[in-house]
Amino acid sequence: METFKALRTYTDGSAVSQRFEQLTLDDIDAGDVVIRAAYSGVNYKDAMAAHGLGRNVRADPPCVGGVDVSGVVETSDDERFSPGDPVIVTNYALGVDHDGGYSEIVRVPGDWVVPLPDGLSLRETMILGSAGLCAALAIERLEQNGLSPGKGPVAVTGATGGVGSVAIDILARLGYQVTAITGKAGQADYLRGLGANDILLRGELPQQRRFLGDTLWAGAVDNLGGETLVWLTKAMQPNSAVALCGLAESAQVPVSVMPFILRAVDYLGINISSAIDMPLRRHIWKRLASDLKPAHLEEVARMIPFDELPAVFHRLIESKLTGRIVVEVGT
Repeated sequence: METFKALRTYTDGSAVSQRFEQLTLDDIDAGDVVIRAAYSGVNYKDAMAAHGLGRNVRADPPCVGGVDVSGVVETSDDERFSPGDPVIVTNYALGVDHDGGYSEIVRVPGDWVVPLPDGLSLRETMILGSAGLCAALAIERLEQNGLSPGKGPVAVTGATGGVGSVAIDILARLGYQVTAITGKAGQADYLRGLGANDILLRGELPQQRRFLGDTLWAGAVDNLGGETLVWLTKAMQPNSAVALCGLAESAQVPVSVMPFILRAVDYLGINISSAIDMPLRRHIWKRLASDLKPAHLEEVARMIPFDELPAVFHRLIESKLTGRIVVEVGT
């Protein structure tokens, strides 16, 4: 039986370790579709699993990490897919409760598999990955809530991260005036290169009144939570919305109800796990291949060989990385 290389995560109490191993199909979880992986991505969720933070990987048996993968179908018991089909898998239980994308061979249920849409390469799908899917869904939800370029400027927090970078790129392409809110003063040129019109540093945000601030933003994509989201909420225009994509600063949001009552501000929760059904998932991927395709994918991406993967997790946890890290698994 063929062997293949995979990065497995082992959990023993509070101790977490990872190591590359040679596996066979008998060693990984069952599924209808076997994929020869080309690329995977590094998400905050992957880094948390590698450090044993949160409930992001099963303890027993060990799990192959990686919540994203793109590649080509090797074999399929699902009539919707045939050998040679280029495909994408993101989220569901991949890399958490089901062996994931950090493997030269991946096996998954057919219900998780998205055909590669025209307009994207396998490489580009992993530059986008879960981060791109999240950013695009956030923008679609904001549009459905009434946002358009003529309504006013849009803010993006956590701007140098994967979701933030892709969101800025997409919004700028659509014609929005984008303000990037970041804690990394040295990344202003990077953010302007993606299309940000203005940069605000988190440590220098203007003081606000207790319950409401100046009306600045027609919409926002927030990746931080915490006090930054409180500040952002106070500064939203009437009948605007904030798409909530992350909690890198804090899961707690000690905000008054005043912006929601007096300005009719909405919070839009963005969940890209199994909560996004397959028709919507395919729709968002098709938009990412067409009108929402970022113009600066190569500027967002940093490619790494498979062997270098374990070294990047701690840098992501410490917020020392910019954009998207893409792993060349089988190229």
